[in-house]
Amino acid sequence: MKIVYMGTPEFAVPPLQQLLDHHKVMAVLTQPDRPAGRGHKLQMSPVKALALDAGVEVLQPETLLIKKDSNSAAKEIREHLAKLDADIFVVAAYGLLLPKAVLTMPKFGCVNIHASLLPKYRGASPIHAAIMHGESTTGITIMQMDTGIDTGDIILQQQLDIGPEERTPSLHDRMAALGGECILEALSLIDAGTATRTPQDDAASSYVYMIQKADGLIDWAWPTARIVNLIRAFDPWPGSFTLYNGAPIKIWQVEAVEAIENMPPGTVLAIDSNKGILVRTGDGGAWVQELQAAGGKRMAAADYLRGRSVEVGEMFGQIPLKSNRTNKNIRKFE
Repeated sequence: MKIVYMGTPEFAVPPLQQLLDHHKVMAVLTQPDRPAGRGHKLQMSPVKALALDAGVEVLQPETLLIKKDSNSAAKEIREHLAKLDADIFVVAAYGLLLPKAVLTMPKFGCVNIHASLLPKYRGASPIHAAIMHGESTTGITIMQMDTGIDTGDIILQQQLDIGPEERTPSLHDRMAALGGECILEALSLIDAGTATRTPQDDAASSYVYMIQKADGLIDWAWPTARIVNLIRAFDPWPGSFTLYNGAPIKIWQVEAVEAIENMPPGTVLAIDSNKGILVRTGDGGAWVQELQAAGGKRMAAADYLRGRSVEVGEMFGQIPLKSNRTNKNIRKFE
């Protein structure tokens, strides 16, 4: 099949590679180069890097929407896409809204590779959401795109188990690989005219927004399992964190234990040179085993305690009364 591919991050790379190996990719659309890293140098997307290496034309529009005042750049891109005469557009984590005129342009319309079992976890962060909510399974959905956000008819789904201690990086990579397998299967069905399209149950849907750094703030009043899942989901980005003496500390690893003292959540219950720092949670306790002070390196709690003093009875997660820190400060934590 003749395909136009639209994608941007690492998740979209394995599916593109599969399409390059088995189909004719006419062009690739990806987000414009963005500043990245400490030097804020312009950096191309992973999808662009693969496309250029494969000798495929790369288009990087800021938008595909044409407003009343006429966006000539978007108009030119859309005219160019029409001339390519592709059979289908394949989309994976592209990041731009596709107007109806683009959705209906190719013979078979546009299909999307989504990293959840729709209608669950529509939106921008489905992989994080599955871990954060303690799911034991997730999967890939290939859907026919419409003008809604991940609301189109389901063509194909394949389930994937989530390991009990699995974190976002490994699940992301397995999901991306599965996405590549699923899109090949879906395209075979579409090309053969045997693909089914099942409407989603909107009543069973849920939506997940783009994750912000502030979302990683731990509430020690939560059940321990919820804290553990947040830490798993937000490793390595944006990282889960708490506040200690008004300063943010990232928490990378905790071990759940039963409650041993009826103290307020966030209270430091014990210090152990091997186990780390025991903190009271909403339904028990958690040994903080790996953490990272602001400006420091990720380290075992035992190493952290060798150079710093943490006392039993102190509180994690509270801003001292004399501090002028705000949520705005928290959002700026790197």
